[in-house]
Amino acid sequence: MKLSTVLGLTLLGVLTVIQSSTASTCTVTEYDVDDIATAISVCSKIVLNGISVPPGVTLNLNLKPGTRLTFQGTTTWGFYEWSGPLLNITGTDVEIRGVENHILDGRGSLWWDGKGEHGGKVKPLLFVLHGLQNSVVHDLNITNPPYHAIWIEDSDSVTTYDIFVNSSDGDTLGGHNTDGINVWRSNNVTLERTIVYNQDDCIALKSGTNIVVKNTYCFGGHGLSIGSVGGRDYNIVENVLISDSEIVRSDNGIRIKTVYGATGSVTNVTYEDTILNDINNYGIIIEGDYDINTGGPTGNATGGVPIKHFILRNVVGSVKPSGVNIYVLVKNATDWSWTGINVSGGKKADDCEGIPEDSGILC
Repeated sequence: MKLSTVLGLTLLGVLTVIQSSTASTCTVTEYDVDDIATAISVCSKIVLNGISVPPGVTLNLNLKPGTRLTFQGTTTWGFYEWSGPLLNITGTDVEIRGVENHILDGRGSLWWDGKGEHGGKVKPLLFVLHGLQNSVVHDLNITNPPYHAIWIEDSDSVTTYDIFVNSSDGDTLGGHNTDGINVWRSNNVTLERTIVYNQDDCIALKSGTNIVVKNTYCFGGHGLSIGSVGGRDYNIVENVLISDSEIVRSDNGIRIKTVYGATGSVTNVTYEDTILNDINNYGIIIEGDYDINTGGPTGNATGGVPIKHFILRNVVGSVKPSGVNIYVLVKNATDWSWTGINVSGGKKADDCEGIPEDSGILC
């Protein structure tokens, strides 16, 4: 059965959509462009059950207003070297969800080579929420993205909750740049109850305004990040609250990274009520020397992307003895307030630069 509809009763064995304005639910069980287009056109409730998408193809879903999309079973994509995305969803006033035991399986080990975006195989981004408006995304299980798991871009008024990204296989199979959720050119976004096991940023806020991140659990990877900010076509992060998070065995805990030689701004950011556990490199790192091309520091901060009105409070936890508790290297920063900071176990930084006066920060 490829596609069935429900009109008040279950119809089995139906291969095409019944053209009726009363049709409310469509279930698609095999990848077919025409069936999917028909389901989007006819039904307000769409179930994708165990779809296998061919290599090099985006599962592209431009949903009608008010649609509820449900993922069921295991969704997979064939191997092909390309940038993707594997899944792209657009819509207004839509609900996107998964049911129990479903998986969006990126089969990342087919692409992983330890190089991520810096060489080797060309790896596709898994899931883009593009131009989403006034919508909710929840209860999704994503496994082994080849590259970044989720991008929220050019969207407004989006809420996600109960999102689980599990790239733990990449620890031994060459996963790299497997970001959990990235927010880009989007406003009024709330990310709540997110769990990420990966090898890069758990959550990265690259640009946007009025963003809330709550109840996040990060294991491995590079921590809870703002940035990198700068060097793109929109370089503003403003009005951000990140709270009630736990970061475990990551390279970094809390991280803000702005791009060397770029322009933009990071304004009115608060991290609060965060627990760090066994962090590898830096418990808290605020750096203005990020090289967007190499993915590493230059060692010299520039002030074209100043960090202003930055609050850090009630952050506690541990860093490995080989790591550094707190490191700051910025320019043109103003109006910082850090209180209730107790990060220990690692070394003190040899030198911090650019910390605003009266901020309460001791490196």
